Amino acid sequence: MEIRKGSAADIPAIVGLFDGAMEWLVSQGRTGQWGERPWSQRPRAVAMVEEYVAKGVPWIAETDGIPVGTLTLSEGPGSYVEPAGEPERYVHLLAARHGSGAGAALLAHAVQETRRAGIPLLRVDCYAGDDGKLVAFYEANGFVRTEAFIGPDGVWPGQVLARRV
Repeated sequence: MEIRKGSAADIPAIVGLFDGAMEWLVSQGRTGQWGERPWSQRPRAVAMVEEYVAKGVPWIAETDGIPVGTLTLSEGPGSYVEPAGEPERYVHLLAARHGSGAGAALLAHAVQETRRAGIPLLRVDCYAGDDGKLVAFYEANGFVRTEAFIGPDGVWPGQVLARRV
């Protein structure tokens, strides 16, 4: 697996990775996170990807030249989470093909990039509903829970996690 810096040209691949992740979630009966409609069919979701890619640094994990995962690093969270009050890097738009190992590889890469920048804190937020497997994934990758939140819709349960690097 190779991890490379992405660009705006990768937006279709990033959206495609989210479509694939969503298809897998739906097949597992786990629709609370994103619903059932593919991201590629949701203009607001595509616009969000475009916005985060423009503000941050996208990374693409590839196997044999085929994208299997993505994340974008930025200098802070979205408007729904308070900044840390110290220099930080923030993980946005993490999606990976189930079972590829790309999610863990991308998080390890994000740790390296954050450390290389001399930034002591890496944070991420995620869906905290259903069975809690997503929060457990981040914990298994060295993150610890900090604060819970409710998304802008007033319903979506979220969790912020942090890792000192």
